[in-house]
Amino acid sequence: MASEKILLVDDDLDMTKILELYMKNNGYVVYTANDGLDAFSIIEHTPPDLIILDVMMPNLDGFELCQLIRKKTDVPILFLSSKEDDMDTILGLGVGGDDYISKTTSPAVIVAKVKAHLRRMRVLDNEKSLSNSRITPTSLISFPGLEINLESAVVRVNNKVVNLSAKEYQILCLMASNPERVYSIDKLFELVWGEKGLGDHRTVMVHISNLRKKLEMHTDDIVYIETVRGIGYKFHAFSDSLL
Repeated sequence: MASEKILLVDDDLDMTKILELYMKNNGYVVYTANDGLDAFSIIEHTPPDLIILDVMMPNLDGFELCQLIRKKTDVPILFLSSKEDDMDTILGLGVGGDDYISKTTSPAVIVAKVKAHLRRMRVLDNEKSLSNSRITPTSLISFPGLEINLESAVVRVNNKVVNLSAKEYQILCLMASNPERVYSIDKLFELVWGEKGLGDHRTVMVHISNLRKKLEMHTDDIVYIETVRGIGYKFHAFSDSLL
């Protein structure tokens, strides 16, 4: 969409210029910032639809900035880094990032990822608008100790609200709506991130790990998401007697 706004945050000016050119050639309105403080100022005055965020920057690094952004908005955040460290990936996704991209990735592939994330956000916004327009009783998905309110997007475990990122919530709703269905990592990426063939397995695995920890921190003995070795993941179907 020509009206969609992209914020590029990177102190690597050459990288910023290249990505800015590619984004503009694909019809996006592009804003740039070279450090975290400037980026946060832009976000407050001109909220973007998607943010591409470098990890290592002056003043505020990408992880710190992401945590601040998540207090204001759920727009997709794509971390961009020259480091290939798994720990950085885990940290980036753990603080609220939606994807983690190496700077060695071609600009064309980065644009494709941007399109996929924005497409998914448009679908979610449409679904939310349709949901809000319906006058129906509150829709709930319930399992032992777990309640997912689809109208308010509030998740509770043992009556305690669990704060999930947008992607964690989408994964939970998808799997809890289809208990015992086994999802491969590629299928989860396709259904939640909205694109085939662009998935980084680490991205999905870290989101699943974070989701599990958040759900299970309020319960001692219930496992909601199970690993199916060599295949993927499934949501445990509880017997009616436990509901």
